[in-house]
Amino acid sequence: MKKATVLLVDDAPEMLEILQRMLNALQYHTFQSTNVRDAIDILEESAVDLLITDLRMPGRDGMHLVRYAARHFPSVPILVVTGYPSVSGAVAAIKSGAVEYLVKPFTGNELKEAVAKTLAHQTTTDSPKVPASPSAIPGLIGASEVMQDVVDLIRRISNLRVTVLIQGESGTGKEVVARAIHQHGDRKKAPFIAVNCAAIPENLLESELFGVVKGAFTGAQHDRSGFFEAANGGTIFLDEIGSASPAVQARLLRVIQEKEINRVGSHQSISIDVRIIAATNVDLQEQMATGNFRQDLYYRLNVVAVDLPPLRNRGKDILLLAEHFVRHYSREFGRSEPRLTGAAAEVLLAYHWPGNVRELENLIQRALILAKADLGPEHFPAYLSDTSPERRTRSDLLSLKEVEYHHICKVLEATNNNKTRAAEILGINRKTLRQKLKEGDESSS
Repeated sequence: MKKATVLLVDDAPEMLEILQRMLNALQYHTFQSTNVRDAIDILEESAVDLLITDLRMPGRDGMHLVRYAARHFPSVPILVVTGYPSVSGAVAAIKSGAVEYLVKPFTGNELKEAVAKTLAHQTTTDSPKVPASPSAIPGLIGASEVMQDVVDLIRRISNLRVTVLIQGESGTGKEVVARAIHQHGDRKKAPFIAVNCAAIPENLLESELFGVVKGAFTGAQHDRSGFFEAANGGTIFLDEIGSASPAVQARLLRVIQEKEINRVGSHQSISIDVRIIAATNVDLQEQMATGNFRQDLYYRLNVVAVDLPPLRNRGKDILLLAEHFVRHYSREFGRSEPRLTGAAAEVLLAYHWPGNVRELENLIQRALILAKADLGPEHFPAYLSDTSPERRTRSDLLSLKEVEYHHICKVLEATNNNKTRAAEILGINRKTLRQKLKEGDESSS
């Protein structure tokens, strides 16, 4: 069974050395940091199974790290190491999210027992692990800066009564974001109704959204409520809003302004309390210019805009998502979880992903059906690695910076993502390594 990876945080290098030697002797992998800022970077970039931290450190102290890790990485258990005068601080750390504390000085056996006890509290035991998404929002997988901006915006607007317009290419996860806004707000126990406006025939969309009274048109044989009434008190998600007809657009504008609806064929107003989240994969400003979308409705919907980046601009989120889908569909298919090979990862990172996250999800399902063991490039469709002139992209001819980035990634893979060891092999320090990885992620997007 694979041993856990432990992040050690202490401002005293000699204590880090002692902890590393003890844990390496127990076959644990280790990362090291002498300050909280670097420790947070490691948590965000690497697969960590256990955090061991001192409390008293200059600058941001260990208590700040405990609170941050407990909030953003709840699946990583925390062991606090402290001196005798700081036992009260360790107890406070327990209340803030730590699992155990160990008082200095301690023996190797005491450390071994404390580590085992702390790991026993781990809430997620899936293996292999991927770097945890600091979002802590279910369904939103991603550690890239662009996705963290999305997560921060979701948190800020989840309890506000404003309308939201989610913009992004097809397959980027607009409904996932809409559900996250709903689930993290005060309406989470109320209904969430998702409506694909493009999937409902134009002549039916109006009655489906607002309801209909008997006799309003041929086929209306009884009164029927619509999606807005079903969502009362909660959230309605209007996907592909750009396909709505002028009549539907006019009714939507009235709903936003007056907080009431009329069923088709009725003059009686029905008051509703519904949060509206709309989404589009087309440019609504272009639609306005051609007269296909109402300007007044656009500005009513676009109080807060959430711009979802395409998958090709999310760097190594591609691998986070791929491994998430591998775990998910391995369980669904009732099979053991395979490993994503380095060659497969390179193919996934080089591809342009016109179908975005939805395309990646479908490809991983297909690969799991075909593969008997690890997932390699041979389990993906040929067009992913097609190097013919007609399909050649910029990844065929790499810049020096891109070559350097790919080499760094290979060294990290060979060192089990141990950035300290990788930096030693590359002849650079951890700060430089972190900067080069950041630049590489940005250039790959």
